[in-house]
Amino acid sequence: MSFNHAVVWLDQTEAHVIHFTRDAAESEVVKTTSQHQKAGVVGNNRAEEDTTYMDEVATAITASKEILIVGPGMEKLSFMRHLTKHHGDTAEKVISVETVDHPNDAQLLAYARKYFVKEDIMH
Repeated sequence: MSFNHAVVWLDQTEAHVIHFTRDAAESEVVKTTSQHQKAGVVGNNRAEEDTTYMDEVATAITASKEILIVGPGMEKLSFMRHLTKHHGDTAEKVISVETVDHPNDAQLLAYARKYFVKEDIMH
């Protein structure tokens, strides 16, 4: 099945990726293999980016036509910068980057569907 939309919720440890249409959805979880969780912070108190993790998340959304990126902290912005720098074609498909706390996958899907309905009306 072909899915036009994707939503990515991510933090420093994992990304929940849901590809969906109005009537169907498929989800996957990408986990980081990095051990930097606060213990491995570098000089400016900022954790070093796990580019392998970000590349895996980028690969998971490459085929999507419209992408919504959400998350609770700064990781979503780091991911967007990574997409822009290393995956320009995918970055161009990002509709928005939003702050969303810690939803379960059903709540995340409902949020994304509602978001894209509003977006579709506006275009």
